[in-house]
Amino acid sequence: MSVRGIRGATTCAENSEAMFAAVEALLQEILRVNPGLKTEDIASAWFTVTDDLQMAYPAAAARRLGWTEVPLMCAREIAVPGSLNHCVRVLLHWNTERSQAEIRHVYLNDAVSLRPDLTHEK
Repeated sequence: MSVRGIRGATTCAENSEAMFAAVEALLQEILRVNPGLKTEDIASAWFTVTDDLQMAYPAAAARRLGWTEVPLMCAREIAVPGSLNHCVRVLLHWNTERSQAEIRHVYLNDAVSLRPDLTHEK
């Protein structure tokens, strides 16, 4: 079995409770587009947020979805001038037999501009 990375990102309109809804939607979409992905197969998840989002940890949104056994970590994104604001990024490490080519990454809202080559159709 291999460990594969799944990338995702989303934006939220403001530094508020809206971040929870945005992160929950992102994680649910990652689960939807990667058939067979179950939380018990996620080795860990790494979240980053831009400097303008500091009201809560995005990992708390994952916990609200029931990800209680998944090791979660949060950090600040590098503040590159001109980069996307109000952005939450995630890297999931998935224990799976799937090939790297079968992995579907998810970019929602304004975050689609980060990797338009990986944006999937709903």
